[in-house]
Amino acid sequence: MRERVTNTLHRYGDAESFRDDYIIFAIPCKGKNDEGAVEKLKTFLRICASHKPANLGNSQIGSYKPSKGLKPTVHWNRTLDADYESVIDALSKSGTVAAVFDSREKAEACLNDLVHADLGLSVNVSTSVDGAKSLGRSCGLNRHSVEYSLGFADPHDHLPNSQILELSTMCGHGMVSFNMARKMLDMVREGRRTPDQAVATLARFCPCGVYNPSRARRLLDNARNHQA
Repeated sequence: MRERVTNTLHRYGDAESFRDDYIIFAIPCKGKNDEGAVEKLKTFLRICASHKPANLGNSQIGSYKPSKGLKPTVHWNRTLDADYESVIDALSKSGTVAAVFDSREKAEACLNDLVHADLGLSVNVSTSVDGAKSLGRSCGLNRHSVEYSLGFADPHDHLPNSQILELSTMCGHGMVSFNMARKMLDMVREGRRTPDQAVATLARFCPCGVYNPSRARRLLDNARNHQA
């Protein structure tokens, strides 16, 4: 169970497993500061993109998108080249935007730039609680609130194992299904696909852009190298 979380609450794992998982959101408030917020949100995304996030999203698309070509081989011939510009260009209405970083250094540099930009938007950081607190302090910010997840309750033992949950729950909207995560795990373990090929498929099912390909690759590598 994830014991310490802020936002995007239901990413499964312990605090240590989020060492390469830092999400930064910008959220306008309807009726308060959403008027003319689109350009500010685009500025937020451009600042994030300059720090090379693992993923970037505008609530409609992420920087890894599904393919229009539905041939069986299309999944295995794609690279993990993030398309930040299409995410920024496609933003046309006020809403939540986000970037996910795979290192503390990148997240800190981005947050510092956002502090100096002072866009007038609500900005949230999601990682382990201690990680978020430390990140804020390094940027001169004091945490004013924290939100926790109570974890997963499954008295009837219907949930899949922890490896599947870790991969699937990185999409908070449930668009990366348990069965898809299980299939990718099995294919990587069997040597039928590489972790990079599996991640290139999984990341494209998350339209909000907070699926972390770097963390997913690490989890798949661990599963492949520590088979029962």
